[in-house]
Amino acid sequence: MRNFRDYDIWQDSMVIVDKIYNTVDNFPKKEQFALISLMTRSAVSIPSNIAEGSGRSSGKEFARFLEFSLGSAYELETQLIIA
Repeated sequence: MRNFRDYDIWQDSMVIVDKIYNTVDNFPKKEQFALISLMTRSAVSIPSNIAEGSGRSSGKEFARFLEFSLGSAYELETQLIIA
């Protein structure tokens, strides 16, 4: 079993989560249930998928969860462009 906390990419993604939460604190409250929700869920999904994948038994399964994480990163990038 892999320890996800040891991966630089997991650590970096946790920094992104923190930065996103700090950023959306400055958004208008009318965005609370729209863009803010989407952005925080996308950001949280990145390290969450890395962590979940690290608990999988095969490298192929781990790679699949890394792809999910990458997809969430692309979603977040798009949401940041919209913001």
